[in-house]
Amino acid sequence: MKFDVAIVGSGLAGLSVALHLAETRTVAIISKRALRDGASNWAQGGIAAVLDSGDSHHQHIDDTLVAGGGLCDESATRFIVEHGREAIEWLIAQGVPFTRDATAEMGFHLTREGGHSQRRIIHAADATGHAVQVTLEEKVRAHPNISLFEHHCAIDLITSDKVNPDAKGHSQPKCHGLYVQDERSGQVHTFAAEHTVLATGGAGKVYLYTTNPDTASGDGIAMAWRAGCRISNMEFIQFHPTCLYHPYAKSFLITEAIRGEGGLLKLPPEAGAAAGTRFMLAHDDRAELAPRDVVARAIDFEIKKRGLDYVHLDISHKPADWLIEHFPTIYARCLELGIDITREPIPIVPAAHYTCGGVVTDLQGRTDLPGLYAVGETACTGLHGANRLASNSLLECVVVGSACARDIAAKEKGEIPYLPDWDESRVTDADEEVVIAHNWDELRRFMWNYVGIVRTTKRLERAQHRIALLKEEIDEYYRNFRITHDLLELRNLVDVASLIVNSALQRRESRGLHFSRDYPETLPKALPSILTPPHRK
Repeated sequence: MKFDVAIVGSGLAGLSVALHLAETRTVAIISKRALRDGASNWAQGGIAAVLDSGDSHHQHIDDTLVAGGGLCDESATRFIVEHGREAIEWLIAQGVPFTRDATAEMGFHLTREGGHSQRRIIHAADATGHAVQVTLEEKVRAHPNISLFEHHCAIDLITSDKVNPDAKGHSQPKCHGLYVQDERSGQVHTFAAEHTVLATGGAGKVYLYTTNPDTASGDGIAMAWRAGCRISNMEFIQFHPTCLYHPYAKSFLITEAIRGEGGLLKLPPEAGAAAGTRFMLAHDDRAELAPRDVVARAIDFEIKKRGLDYVHLDISHKPADWLIEHFPTIYARCLELGIDITREPIPIVPAAHYTCGGVVTDLQGRTDLPGLYAVGETACTGLHGANRLASNSLLECVVVGSACARDIAAKEKGEIPYLPDWDESRVTDADEEVVIAHNWDELRRFMWNYVGIVRTTKRLERAQHRIALLKEEIDEYYRNFRITHDLLELRNLVDVASLIVNSALQRRESRGLHFSRDYPETLPKALPSILTPPHRK
């Protein structure tokens, strides 16, 4: 299959690139599940942008830099923030139904979230990501230049040194496309493309508890690493402070906007005499509006100190009609589970939420490998630093997605080379597939226990040792048996786990989302952690 551009991933980043390019290029969108099964569709809060005269680029940039623990790239932050209004206007032009407010300057309601000094979050009630995805999906499905490949799982990138091993070491490798497995038939297809864009999202599934969908297995990060790209800041995994705690609620996030609109964190009945008391003021003067890393660590501290399973998030003091209007998705889901948020608090726990690091790129999404781009949560532009500011992620998807498309569109069309077919010699089915399930469970559990919200060098080294053993087993499986969806995801997750642990061991300080008991101080100079693949050194 030959395309001008192959995009891996169907979230906001991937769809933005596709729609900006489709008038002049043939585009393939490769999606592991259905188009709407990624993290973008789950995003509740909204998109941060300067849309009111009482706000300014300077304030938005400053809020981002403060949340990022001194590690944000200032030029990247400025570029993305200054293109914010343009990105929102493009989404409005596509037909995204943002919540309206006749009294606001632009006519849309703006909310505020933790870490923001102003109301600047444009949203569609409490299901912004879903509204954006539905709107853009309609456009993508209707476009004649866009081919959709749903339920297709990317395996690996195809680089020029793989196509022509004799040229290895003589010139810089280029990306020419990728191998992709059709999950329904099991057949592996070769996608040849002049430009390949990784927009596969983050890696939350490397942890036992996550707000991410099942698709978030770090595929793009792992594939880029294996192809020779540098990876940066993988130790900074954002744990969302408020994930619904309920035996029947898997990965349901309670948006930051609940706290932004006055929700209070309190101790539950199991805390005894302290039940019902607020605890955030004892941890930070900003209380519930402190950045996510501060709130997540405070909740983790209270849970461990008091032997609790969860804490409460209470917004029942607000009028019931107002709550139902502003948070209809959360109200309905909680009510299904027997929790009426208009009358009682919501039980919550922190959970892995966002991968702040990723594939090193510039502001056009270009990676170290010519022909390969990375956009969205897969990439590391430097915007998020040591901790992502709420609602900056969807903004980055649209702004960098648009810049990536412009960069590709400005290039003259070249020849798409012939690529070798996938090696089908591994036809044996594994007779012990239960091993994959066991390895998957073991990996996610020890990552949660050893590489979670609070870390120590000993725990990280223990995780590193376990990862090395798992990697050996998984690589053997991959070499000898027919590939499966679960095997591909596990192979990617173990690579990502290794990147997280190695980055964390490299950082001998506590900063932002990385908190080490052995190195509790923050060093005077903020430096990114950058890992280079062994075969590139």
